[in-house]
Amino acid sequence: MRSLRTGLSLGSVLTGIAALGALLVAAPAAHAADTPLRDLAAAKGKVIGTAVTGSKLTGTYGDIAGAQFNSLTPGNAMKWETVEPTRGTYNWAEADQIVAFAQAHNQQVRGHTLVWHSQNPSWLTNGTWTSAQLSALLQDHISTEVTRYKGKLAAWDVVNEPFNEDGTYRSTLWYNGLGSDYIAQALTWAHAADPGAKLYINDYNVEGVNAKSTALYNLVKSLKARGVPIDGVGLQAHLILGQVPSTLQQNIQRFADLGVDVAITELDIRMQLPSDSTKLAQQAADYKAVFDACMAVSRCYGVTVWGFTDSDSWIPDVFSGYGAATPYDENYVPKPAYYAIAGALGGTTTPPPTGACTATYSVQSQWNTGFTGQVRIACSGAALSSWKVNWTYGAGQRITQAWNADCTQSGAAVTCANASYNGTVPNGGSVTFGFNASWSGSNPVPTVTLG
Repeated sequence: MRSLRTGLSLGSVLTGIAALGALLVAAPAAHAADTPLRDLAAAKGKVIGTAVTGSKLTGTYGDIAGAQFNSLTPGNAMKWETVEPTRGTYNWAEADQIVAFAQAHNQQVRGHTLVWHSQNPSWLTNGTWTSAQLSALLQDHISTEVTRYKGKLAAWDVVNEPFNEDGTYRSTLWYNGLGSDYIAQALTWAHAADPGAKLYINDYNVEGVNAKSTALYNLVKSLKARGVPIDGVGLQAHLILGQVPSTLQQNIQRFADLGVDVAITELDIRMQLPSDSTKLAQQAADYKAVFDACMAVSRCYGVTVWGFTDSDSWIPDVFSGYGAATPYDENYVPKPAYYAIAGALGGTTTPPPTGACTATYSVQSQWNTGFTGQVRIACSGAALSSWKVNWTYGAGQRITQAWNADCTQSGAAVTCANASYNGTVPNGGSVTFGFNASWSGSNPVPTVTLG
């Protein structure tokens, strides 16, 4: 039996039933009859990937990561501060875990990232180094990490975010200490450590034709002319709702014309919260536009989303008031964006039918000062791996205790979500939760809203 938070209020009908909204379908069940995204992409000769957190690669998160994607990018596990937090002391645990998961699921791994101005260990950033020392440290880092995973990784983001918005070189430890040729050196060292891995330069705000992407274009052209090993460019694509660059395909094509591959490496499309059906529809159109641009250029290697679920997204922590940027919501329910991606890859995936899962509220018993209520969540034609129901009352009812659900309330609005042990509702199955509450005066029928 679970106690609710202090100050919750709730109402009910005296008798009868009120239909409540529920989140409809969890990802694995929703996709059971559909072709996985990875199979759709492979049929088109493309890669579809996702950034992942190693510790989460179990349960529903692991199931989706393994079933839907044919490439994984470690979100943080291969960055310098993670793998060598103390000089000479290495921690490969999460990186190894992700690589092992990928091997077990017949997936590629994209290494991320070897040379960056951010997420470096404090012993490195706080040190005082000569140019020769800094060069030796960088070469050792690249050689050590790339050699460890030689033959196991398809590609590396070797150099990450080298440019300012105006196309000048970013002032970093590497540029300030080694000059712009640190990029060529890093690529050369990475190639020596694993000649079979594809080597990329990766940056953001370079999706369309602009000063920054032109600087990247000129750099790649120069590197190619010098014979420096460079196989591709990564366009991160951290985009804002409704702002997919109109020159995206043109930009991909001009890089491809240099004789390098192009990958969309970190796609997410953030919106101002809360999300709604209009924003989600626009997001779906934006995801489709990005995939369409990649599909139109033969040397566009594929698309990686930067986390496939909102529960694993970096956006809310960095962009206040924004979120909902990925193809799945926090409960692993596929959004319209998921179905847009499937369609862009040639699939015929359709959302599950509305009303396949429902929640029904009833009063089990009532007396002069209180009542016992129950909500039953049932599915027919779909299934859930998590659920949430919402209702609003305005007559001052007050919950005293509840069980088999976690309930919160703001003003008159009540939200109840599954407990840790009863989120799964199979096709043809049901779960219930209950509560005791006090009332005085009246118990009006609630205003019903979708979860």
